[in-house]
Amino acid sequence: MDTQRKPPSLVDLCINLAIENVRYIGSVSGLDSNLLERILPHCNISQLTRIENCSKGTDLSPVTDKLWKRFYEMEHGVDNANRVIERMQQKKVQFKWKQLFEAKKKEREEAENKISKKLKQSYAESLAEKQSRQTRMTTKIPPSKRGFWGGSRSSHLTNYKSPLMKKAKIEFLNRLYIS
Repeated sequence: MDTQRKPPSLVDLCINLAIENVRYIGSVSGLDSNLLERILPHCNISQLTRIENCSKGTDLSPVTDKLWKRFYEMEHGVDNANRVIERMQQKKVQFKWKQLFEAKKKEREEAENKISKKLKQSYAESLAEKQSRQTRMTTKIPPSKRGFWGGSRSSHLTNYKSPLMKKAKIEFLNRLYIS
């Protein structure tokens, strides 16, 4: 058993330092793809996007394409990614995973906006319906207790012998006078 550990190489130390500070990396133009393959897998979506945007003129897709595929699978599911691969094979076309990721993200945002608009519209309709049923203060003066032909309201009710008919007549008259 070897008790002496081999010290890390200068390249390994530099890579570890780059990984620790990946949030500050801008352009990686001119770096060897072997180094990029060790550093870039430690980036999140925004960091990888920033690095690609800063490295204009350098095609990073041989290194970043598999990273974008991984992000696609994490965001949209492995089954969805497999369907995309099947469709590309059927149609005999090849797309970069970054393009597919951005297209799917845009599609999802549009669907969310559409649902949001429907929800807002539904809420507004519900609120309008609720307000239409709300009790409101009015400036109308309630009619006097006297009936239309004179006398009290109860005098109109003496003709009915059934208490149910009498109650119905009272409710009807009350609605007339309140409205």
